Order: sequence, then C-alpha cells, then structure tokens
Amino acid sequence: MFTKQPITKKLNVPADMVWGAIRKIGRLDVWFPFIETCRVEGDGKGALRYMTVAGGGEIKDTIDEIDDINMRLTYLRPISPFPVTYYKGTVEVFKSYDGFGVVVWTIDFESQPEDAASVAELVRGAISAGIDGMEKDLQSA
Repeated sequence: MFTKQPITKKLNVPADMVWGAIRKIGRLDVWFPFIETCRVEGDGKGALRYMTVAGGGEIKDTIDEIDDINMRLTYLRPISPFPVTYYKGTVEVFKSYDGFGVVVWTIDFESQPEDAASVAELVRGAISAGIDGMEKDLQSA
C-alpha cells in the first residue's frame, strides 16, 4: 500500500538558515531524539547518510536531489528499521511573509496494508520531533 505522510511546521528561524542546515544533510542525531549517530559520506546528490537508532537498528539514506533554488532535498531510504518496501523523503523550506521558514517534510512509503497506519503514525511523530529539535538547535546557534 502506497502512503503519503506530510508534516508541516513554521519555525521561528529565518528560512535561509533552515535551508542551510537541511542542505548539509547531517545533524539528524542532534535533531531527532531516536537517532543515536549520524554519519555522512560525500556531498550533494549521491551522498550517503548512515544512522543508528536508539534500541538498535540502522538507517541508510541516499541523497537524490538538493535543489537550492526551490530549497528542496529528497532522499531515498533503502535500509530502514520500519516495515516498508519503499521510502522517499522530501524536505522543502518555504519563506513565510515574515522571512521565517515553513518546513514541509513529506514521506512517501510503501508497506503492507496492515502496517500503513502504524508506519504513518510513527513517521508523523518522529519527523515532528525532528523538526522541533532542528528549530531548537538553530535557535541556539
């Protein structure tokens, strides 16, 4: 079953600062409470991001696109602790009327129908916590 799960939040951080942090593709271990380590190999399209998850488990992302003009990053997750057969993340930053960033983080995934709701809930909670962690990190910079 194919599912699209968008998460949107306006941050009290300038949009350009938010995009600058996202396009570096690291620091997920600082932003996301459940990620213990985050290591990046390479830069730009084709870069690899390796993470370990609290309680065990590994995640591997391949950066598919970094679009500075549209402030959009996409990644594919071929290795995931979630019960999915396909996982693509798209992170977009929009500039609000006041110059602050609005983050739209969309996860497209494929799973067994019986797993779709629980994966969507897990993704929604994890990404929301990660966006909150990113905002705190950027505000302290």
